[in-house]
Amino acid sequence: MSGQRIIWVSPLADGWAVFCAGFEPLVFRSGARAEAQARRLANCLAGLGRTVRVRVLDRARNLAGDQLYPAV
Repeated sequence: MSGQRIIWVSPLADGWAVFCAGFEPLVFRSGARAEAQARRLANCLAGLGRTVRVRVLDRARNLAGDQLYPAV
């Protein structure tokens, strides 16, 4: 799956960040808000023809979620 973009939702010391290549990191106080923004970004990129995977890390940095957004 070359060409697949990965969006990471990762914990910070005082919040959560959304990381995606080509974009500045987005920082949120709430993990739920970070995940929601990652999903919105994934939907947008998928609508532009990019396959996207959203991966969510928990506070211990273990993979807690993984969702694929196929290109449309």
